[in-house]
Amino acid sequence: MALVELQKNEMMVHLLNSLDAGQDVGHYGRLVFAMVARHFLSESELIDYLQKDKDFSEQEARSLYLQVQGKDYNPPRRERILQWQSQQEFPICPNADDPDACNVYKDLQFPPEIYEHISEYHEQKAES
Repeated sequence: MALVELQKNEMMVHLLNSLDAGQDVGHYGRLVFAMVARHFLSESELIDYLQKDKDFSEQEARSLYLQVQGKDYNPPRRERILQWQSQQEFPICPNADDPDACNVYKDLQFPPEIYEHISEYHEQKAES
């Protein structure tokens, strides 16, 4: 069921398929995957998926999961994903020319606290 939800987003399908194929999705590919997938997959499912990256061990996968979970990272905006993509070889966003591509907020439904956190951030930014 959780994978079905993730597959509503083209970028996440691209990352899932790439990981299933054992590809190295790069540091930022793994980070984006973890930041988004942690809201849909269990800890063990997410760690198992990250380990499918041929260059990523179980210890590294667990460490990344704990970092993302511990810092409570919000899923990244499209602009951040494209910025990170420019810093590595693997294309995180498979269709970067499409302005709707790689917008996880357009296709996926996150827990309400994610939207509340984003709203609070924008309010604080407007006040400063």
